[in-house]
Amino acid sequence: QGTLTLVTNERGGIVDDLIVTNTSEDHLYVVSNAGCAEKDLAVMKDRAAELQAAGSDVHLEVSDNALLALQGPSMARVLQAGLSDDLSKLFFMNSITTTVFGVPGCRVMRCGYTGEDGVEISVPAGRAVELAERLLGVPEVWPAGLAARDSLRLEAGLCLYGNDIDETTTPAEAGLLWTLGKRRRAAMDFPGAAVIMAQVKEKPKRRRVGLTSGRVLGLPALAHLPAHLMAPGMVTSGCPSPSLGKNIAMGYVEAAHSRAGTELTVEVRKKQHPAVITKMPFVPTQYYMPK
Repeated sequence: QGTLTLVTNERGGIVDDLIVTNTSEDHLYVVSNAGCAEKDLAVMKDRAAELQAAGSDVHLEVSDNALLALQGPSMARVLQAGLSDDLSKLFFMNSITTTVFGVPGCRVMRCGYTGEDGVEISVPAGRAVELAERLLGVPEVWPAGLAARDSLRLEAGLCLYGNDIDETTTPAEAGLLWTLGKRRRAAMDFPGAAVIMAQVKEKPKRRRVGLTSGRVLGLPALAHLPAHLMAPGMVTSGCPSPSLGKNIAMGYVEAAHSRAGTELTVEVRKKQHPAVITKMPFVPTQYYMPK
């Protein structure tokens, strides 16, 4: 079983968002953002050393695996042809270690960053190209770059680290308090707990919201644009939505003005454009859940 979780700092900011899997092999399997791997590893090494000094049986291993994501409505049919395991029994945020199209030692997690039914395949680095070529040999499988992925993750209302969340953003502001379990809330045994739990009680001063507009709100090169409401805000991600045929974005506004349906203006290249705060996800997700 896997889950999204956050690494926080003493100010309550988000150092990174991770997928952590409680495996059946007596260890936790952690997948970080590639750009945050070094700082995440430093945090984990420090914590492991603290636990070891206290007598805990803890050690840290670093994998050199690559990660391939296969996403979309045809994923299960395409992947099933290369598996002996039954994908219909693998639900969202669950994983198995298996052989994929002849490549052993792959961890297949039913998740992804598109809002679609999909998997992320952790594959030994030396055979990643081989597996990618096998998958691309299927006529309906196409390579997708980060821009294509970004439009899908934005339609699904998912945060991108470095754009929508960073070390100055708290889980409460980002709408990610669901990652914080009851036990951790009660124990307050994580970095920044005092700041974050105060925001849980008193509510944050700003919130992450979705925006829609008939005009382009931003592209990857135009992140961190000023948004104007009755109080300042900030657009953090934006692009034309291929599924909706209109422009979507997310950003932060003062909590008092964060209700869906609120109209505001967004400044793009020194021009003002109308926008409306909209509930997320913009497009319904298609995660494979138990019936």
